[in-house]
Amino acid sequence: MLLDRYRVAVALVLLALLTLAVARLRRGLVVVTVTGTSMTPTLLPGDQVIVRRCDVTGLRVGDIVVLEPPRPPSPYAVTVTAPDRVRPRWNVKRVAALPGDPVPEEARAAAGGLRVVPAGSLVVIGDGTGSRDSRHNGFYSAGRILGVVIRPGRLARR
Repeated sequence: MLLDRYRVAVALVLLALLTLAVARLRRGLVVVTVTGTSMTPTLLPGDQVIVRRCDVTGLRVGDIVVLEPPRPPSPYAVTVTAPDRVRPRWNVKRVAALPGDPVPEEARAAAGGLRVVPAGSLVVIGDGTGSRDSRHNGFYSAGRILGVVIRPGRLARR
């Protein structure tokens, strides 16, 4: 009888720990579906990727990020969907420069003459030839980052 109670108690503790672990992962990871072409050929419309929520301190140049577009939203923005959200518009872009880095040559025209990325901002550029990004919109706000796309690549293609 005592052994049965012990087993039930251990099972309940393990279930509680598993529930907490899943809840923590759920908050930290998001699956998004790419619907635009600004990151082709790296990411194609219908690709699903896992995004780890982070802020600018968790980024490196070359990372692919999901972030809110600058205001007003560009009509060329890549739209992705995330669970528990009302289908917001998000951009999927590659980080070209972080706060304190030199502004890349291709983004200087839209950077308002600044040569260094200011604090709270970043430069992002899409892999696709028609991407609307920092070359057109200037700096993106670091406060609008959803997270970084986890490698390797895509979760699934639709």
